[in-house]
Amino acid sequence: MVTTIQIDERVKAKLDELKIHHRESYNELISRLIASSSPEVADRESLIETLEILSDPEMMKGIARGIKDFKEGRTKPLREIKKELH
Repeated sequence: MVTTIQIDERVKAKLDELKIHHRESYNELISRLIASSSPEVADRESLIETLEILSDPEMMKGIARGIKDFKEGRTKPLREIKKELH
């Protein structure tokens, strides 16, 4: 059975950003999101926070930059940072 649901435009925009490819249906997307989150692994609040982070392009760019910096050795040990702050 096929049904229609109403969602806020902001929610639709977030869902659009989470699609793997532009032709992925919302049914496929929602099914994938449900399958990837089980009650044992993630509670509702952490899932919402994860979706918010994944749907924030600037946040994702920052994470990618951080990973790249780490891989390329542009990091400081925590003890050095602590010394700088004191």
